[in-house]
Amino acid sequence: MDMKRHYYEDVQLFTSGVIVFWFGAFIVFLALFPFVVKNYYVYVANYMAINVIVVIGLNLLVGYTGQISLGHAGFFAIGAYGTVVLMSKASFPFIVALPAAALVAALFGFLLGLPALRLEGPYLAIATLGFGLTITQIIGRIEFFGGRQGLHTPELTIGPWHLDTDIDFYYLLITLTVLLAVAARNLIKTRVGRAFIAIRDADIAAETMGVNLVMYKTLAFAVSAFYAGIAGGLYAFVLRFIEPEIFTLLMSIMFLAMVIVGGLGSIMGSIAGACLLSWMDLQLRNILSIPYVGLWLEALSQSYFSITGISNIQYIVFGLILVLIMLFEPLGIFGIWIRTKKYWKTWPF
Repeated sequence: MDMKRHYYEDVQLFTSGVIVFWFGAFIVFLALFPFVVKNYYVYVANYMAINVIVVIGLNLLVGYTGQISLGHAGFFAIGAYGTVVLMSKASFPFIVALPAAALVAALFGFLLGLPALRLEGPYLAIATLGFGLTITQIIGRIEFFGGRQGLHTPELTIGPWHLDTDIDFYYLLITLTVLLAVAARNLIKTRVGRAFIAIRDADIAAETMGVNLVMYKTLAFAVSAFYAGIAGGLYAFVLRFIEPEIFTLLMSIMFLAMVIVGGLGSIMGSIAGACLLSWMDLQLRNILSIPYVGLWLEALSQSYFSITGISNIQYIVFGLILVLIMLFEPLGIFGIWIRTKKYWKTWPF
């Protein structure tokens, strides 16, 4: 019988040779990926990786701690603007500006976590929504941050390494994504993670058992905001230009949708949900170019809708996906994976 005799056995990344093999194969695949695909797919991979970072952090808050947030676009914007401003106006190197901006986002997350001590459910969602909308409005009215005109990102260099192509940026981004995913997985296995889960399941019972609700609820917001800040700083260099209109309510809803589709309370589900909806988002932006489907939608729009509304068809598709997930598979992609794995373990019985 495989028994665990110490809590730190839960933190082990590799618990068997099978996991070592597949993890190594996955790393090799990531390393070779830019050499076997077109440059556009490298850009898609960068976009997916950034969303993976945000969604992992958001799942720590929503899936593991049970605190809802509709304001993560605000933390995302703080990370993006903070990184660009520190580099362009304070001459900080990238490796200092990125974590510094993420720490600023974490500070705002901590402050936003204080109302979470008295709010829950839809009331907390409205509070975080107001924060996200307020941050972008404030940034858009301050000339120091470029106002409504936005900011161009400076050249990205790390020591002698000059990152000027999507492939160069890909290796930096994938490295950070893997490290942050492993860090989140290990955090959940520690005392902090167990406190998060206890608060999610029954906060009153957790407090009775000695869990400090003030510390852990605010910590969950801060850690989640830190992840969003890191992703925001990286996102600025993917776009090479940022403006307040990028960080909208729909972005926050998209992040939350990725968490739900992937599976609440699952790191692997976060990765799967972020990758799936990121790919769909990019594909559905050009839905009119899809053979047959594009012509049908164009005809439909001319009869019943405006042609400009078709460009936002992805939100209708995402809404439909969320409804179907809630109806048929509440655990999301992770739940599908669990049921598939159980089926093959007991096959053919």
